[in-house]
Amino acid sequence: MTVAYRLYVREEGDEEEVLVEMCTKDKPFRFITHLGCVLPAFEEAMEPLATGDEFNIVIPHDKAYGDVDDSRIFDVPKDVFTVDGKFDEENIYEGNIIPMQDELGQPFSATVIDVKDDAVTIDLNHPRAGQDLHFRGIVVEKREATPDEITGMVNMMANDTCGCECEDCGGHGKKHHHGDCGCGHCH
Repeated sequence: MTVAYRLYVREEGDEEEVLVEMCTKDKPFRFITHLGCVLPAFEEAMEPLATGDEFNIVIPHDKAYGDVDDSRIFDVPKDVFTVDGKFDEENIYEGNIIPMQDELGQPFSATVIDVKDDAVTIDLNHPRAGQDLHFRGIVVEKREATPDEITGMVNMMANDTCGCECEDCGGHGKKHHHGDCGCGHCH
C-alpha cells in the first residue's frame, strides 16, 4: 500500500495540533500489509480503503505507542558518551535521538532529554509515546505485493533495516529498538 499523509499531534501544553510529519505523493509512505511493519491500528484503518480514498483518522496513544513510562527516563553517567576522551557534544544534545546498544549488543534508540554536568538524561520511550496520532491523507496506490517485494521486505527485516529511503534518515534504514529508523516514516 502507498499513502500520502500529514501527521498531526498535540504537544504537551498546546491547544492546537501541530504538523510533525508529512509524506507527499512524490515521496509517499509504502508498506506491505500483514507483516507487522506498521502500527496495527494504522493498518486496520487502511484495510477497507481503495486507491484514491482520502482518510482522516485518529489513533489514540494507547493503540499507538502507549503511555509515557517514567521508569524509561533516567540519567546515564556523562562519561558513557565520550569519544577519544572527549564528551560527544556533536551528537549528545537535548532533543536528539541517539543510537545505543544494550549489554548484549542489541541496538536501541534514546532521546536526549537533558545534558547535565555529570550525567545525560535519556528517554527510552518512543518519541510519540503519550500522543494521539492524527493522520490526514490519501491512498495513492493499493495493490497486492509482488513476491519480490515480500522477499525484499523480509530480507530487510532479517538484516535489521526498515527499508526506509527517505531523506530524513539518509536512506540508512537502520531499525532501532522501537522498530523504526527514527525518521518518522516508519510506523
